[in-house]
Amino acid sequence: MQGPTAIGRLDPDGPWVGFVRVGDAYRLAAGHEERVRITAADGDVLLALAIAYFEDVLDEPPPSLEATHGDMSDLVRSLVEPERDPEMRRLLAEAVDAIDDGLAVDEVLARLVAARRRVAKEQADPLDLLRDRVEALSAGP
Repeated sequence: MQGPTAIGRLDPDGPWVGFVRVGDAYRLAAGHEERVRITAADGDVLLALAIAYFEDVLDEPPPSLEATHGDMSDLVRSLVEPERDPEMRRLLAEAVDAIDDGLAVDEVLARLVAARRRVAKEQADPLDLLRDRVEALSAGP
């Protein structure tokens, strides 16, 4: 397991949210101080993380855990290979290319949102989805 990577804090003094790589899969991670909780994450959650990162709507993450564009590219890239739907695979690959090519944030976001629209079980705002998942994770044992 690779150490956690944070995209930001949900509230100024609240937990950070991010991800951790376990083998070939990414999981949702949230932490506060030294406590880190990890849970499974589907494509919807992982794309919500990427969207929240590029929207820059969260408070600053802990500097030692802060995600980079490279981290985000790797996260989205991990969704491409196992994807069976050719259209979804194309959308994900375009999002990776946009991140890797350093395209403008609005271009990156447009591609991430297009991919998420295809995979989202419900059209919840990415930030609301992350808040719900982190709250559920925090309520766990």
